[in-house]
Amino acid sequence: MVDDGVRAQAALHRYFGYESFRKGQKGVVSAIMEGRDSLAVMPTGAGKSVCYQIPSVLLPGLTIVISPLLSLMRDQVDALDDAGIAAAFLNSTQTFDEQREVMRVARDRGCHLLYVAPERLTEPHFVETCRHLDISVIAVDEAHCISQWGQDFRPAYLDIGSFIAALPRRPVVAAFTATATEKVQDDIVRILQLSDPLLTVTGFDRPNLFLDVQRMSKSEKEAWILRYVSDHADESGIIYCSTRKETNELTDRLQSEGIRAARYHAGLTHQERRESQHAFVNDDIQVVVATNAFGMGIDKSNVRYVIHHNMPESIEAYYQEAGRAGRDGEMSRCTLLWNESDIVLRRRLLQSGGANDHLTEEEEMRVQQTRGRLLQAMIGYCRTVSCLHRYILDYFGQRRAGSVQGERASEEKSSSPASSGDESTSMQSEQSVSPLPCGRCSNCMSSVRSDDVTKIALAIGRCVSATNQRFGMTMIVRILRGSQSQQLLQLGLERTPLFAALKEQSEATVRDVLNQMTIDDLLAVTPGRMPIIVFGTEASRMVAPGFHYEIKHAVRRKSARKTLAPGAAIRDEQDRSGENPMDEDLFQRLRAVRKEIATEIGKPPYIVFSDRSLRDMVRHRPTDRDSMLQVNGVGEHKWDSYGQRFADAIAEFEAQ
Repeated sequence: MVDDGVRAQAALHRYFGYESFRKGQKGVVSAIMEGRDSLAVMPTGAGKSVCYQIPSVLLPGLTIVISPLLSLMRDQVDALDDAGIAAAFLNSTQTFDEQREVMRVARDRGCHLLYVAPERLTEPHFVETCRHLDISVIAVDEAHCISQWGQDFRPAYLDIGSFIAALPRRPVVAAFTATATEKVQDDIVRILQLSDPLLTVTGFDRPNLFLDVQRMSKSEKEAWILRYVSDHADESGIIYCSTRKETNELTDRLQSEGIRAARYHAGLTHQERRESQHAFVNDDIQVVVATNAFGMGIDKSNVRYVIHHNMPESIEAYYQEAGRAGRDGEMSRCTLLWNESDIVLRRRLLQSGGANDHLTEEEEMRVQQTRGRLLQAMIGYCRTVSCLHRYILDYFGQRRAGSVQGERASEEKSSSPASSGDESTSMQSEQSVSPLPCGRCSNCMSSVRSDDVTKIALAIGRCVSATNQRFGMTMIVRILRGSQSQQLLQLGLERTPLFAALKEQSEATVRDVLNQMTIDDLLAVTPGRMPIIVFGTEASRMVAPGFHYEIKHAVRRKSARKTLAPGAAIRDEQDRSGENPMDEDLFQRLRAVRKEIATEIGKPPYIVFSDRSLRDMVRHRPTDRDSMLQVNGVGEHKWDSYGQRFADAIAEFEAQ
């Protein structure tokens, strides 16, 4: 009898064209094949889906994949079909007859995988039908949605446990996510009732992403984006904005400059959103400008940059959205542009969030408190001068990059896939950020300027005390700057001892220091619709003798300006070192072939082949079946379908 590991390895090469599993994949695949539950926390682009797709073609029964996004279902099914694996999806975009046909195919074992939304699990007809299916695996994608502590809590996920319990035989349950702190991981295991699960955490780092944080005004942001997008006209990108208004304005500006851009937000019709997404995944436009409505459902592998026009509401949200870049493993850039106005907007949006009918008042308050803490961590990311990669790893609780917890399986090495700042006071100095810079983030390529803001911090603390911790940030700033606003005067706050104590400082500077004090726990922001500034857990430091307080700013080094300039491309030197000047011409030729084929078969170009596969073809110049099957991402079905056309294109190019 052939060993399961050997069968899995053969299936990986046959269907996906990979010689070996990526880190963590082999252990999860083995656990599922052996009938053991699993929880896998892997970064975006690490190949989570392969972990349940390979067992689906080797186990006798059906694999049901619970996915929260309709668009992602279609992309996954298209990609599986292109790889030679029978799959189907069931969602609200289909007619009743189409849904009935999908269920007939599932009953007749005409597909290996069936993708459904969590809301489907409470429909009596679907539940009853599933009771008569031979289900081997339930795969829960984006499993963090089950936790109230997670960024994307989705109440329908709470019904997954009941659905599984209603089945006559409990299948293997495997949960997957890219964003789960230890608290969220515990929730997933508990709510899904995973039995002695294999916990696999392959690490949250994305070494192929260059992380960049820059502080600038709104007008500077727009100019930066225009330059960057113009200088990268051959690359696909996503620009995230906080509001529909900003999304529309930025899209209009890009289009006015002749840039192929489209907008995507919840204010558009379903057809308009669908057209924008279709144009983007098919490389008909260069960039999509979107709110967070354009999120996890994008499986496009060749996104070379993600730009955040505003600060997101949490590290989880940023990690997911920035993670749309570089899913094929090629070097990509993630730039976050922010200013104090973004913090104000985020706090306002947090206050105005609608109530959730599925939660009690007490639970709603806990969720509000959690979101407040998530926002504070995001502000900390924007303000840190330390390594940005390390900040994210520390946030998710990762002490050592690449750890695999629980039962560990040995893995073969995979072959798959600044601003000027606000005005401040006195003493400035520069020092190195880190003795061991990562070389993959803007902070590690910068130096640090320290500004002594002790007097400002003390004035803020005394003002909070003098007003008995009763007001929010805006009023505290107004008091300190001597505002003559009607509300302030009506409340008699001009008689506060600290009134106008910081009148020489700009509003931005006072807010800057106040926000940093909340990050350092000298102060805190209460949750709710009327957030108040109160003393934090470290407030006693302010009354200690010799209290000293500084704010640090990352300052671009002159030697790094070219690398960090808006028009600079981030290149993978290791992957590009063997190329000659003609390689880019061949790559563009292969991209053209890919686009032709994609148009013919009605699928996105990245489903035909990823950029990484095309780069591998450029390096190895395969011109026949055997050599083409050695290329990363070229499986047997893809060769049979259109591999010869790429081999012919390479041969023609070589003959020129």
